[in-house]
Amino acid sequence: MDDKVSGSVSRARPLLMAALAVVAGFAAVYVTLGGRDNAGKGPQVKAAAPSVAASGGKLNVGEVAGFVFKKEPEALPEINFADGKGEALTLKNWEGRVVLLNLWATWCAPCRKEMPGLARLQKELGSAKFEVVALAVDRAGAQAAAKFLGSIEAKELALYVDATARSGTSLRAVGMPTTLLIDGQGREIGRLTGPAEWDSDEAKRLVQAYLK
Repeated sequence: MDDKVSGSVSRARPLLMAALAVVAGFAAVYVTLGGRDNAGKGPQVKAAAPSVAASGGKLNVGEVAGFVFKKEPEALPEINFADGKGEALTLKNWEGRVVLLNLWATWCAPCRKEMPGLARLQKELGSAKFEVVALAVDRAGAQAAAKFLGSIEAKELALYVDATARSGTSLRAVGMPTTLLIDGQGREIGRLTGPAEWDSDEAKRLVQAYLK
């Protein structure tokens, strides 16, 4: 190898290493958001959730690994959205019920992947005490959101839409999907940014820990 080629290879090597580091960084973020690495480790979420919440920690358990608790339940700003009939709603409409508020959008591929699990969670645990509120934070509007839910046969999920897309900003969501667990007083217990298997045993125990 002549000096000219050798010099080019030497200069290229740092660039290659930097590119690999960036790829590794993105992969690490994806794994954290997906929460699958800890599957099968300690499913005692029902007992663990309140104590972890008190410390403001992260729940590193199974399919909801990465769920971050508030040190204390935190009041949420008022957000405005509508149901499938166009009726104006706020979170106050769910006062007295535990809510799993899932912020999603029609353009979000991870949202499509996790939505069937949310529908199954609603089918199993939905009641006068609990609802999965899947809120489309999407300027495409109600028609596009309804088509999306229909395409994945998520018939257990009611249609809720914020066509202004302001809810995501008000709730400080850093990406889609973002899911908040909210108590009966309308306060945020904690949240998970990124997709999860919401019909997993760990997720159901997390919700059931607050259904009293």
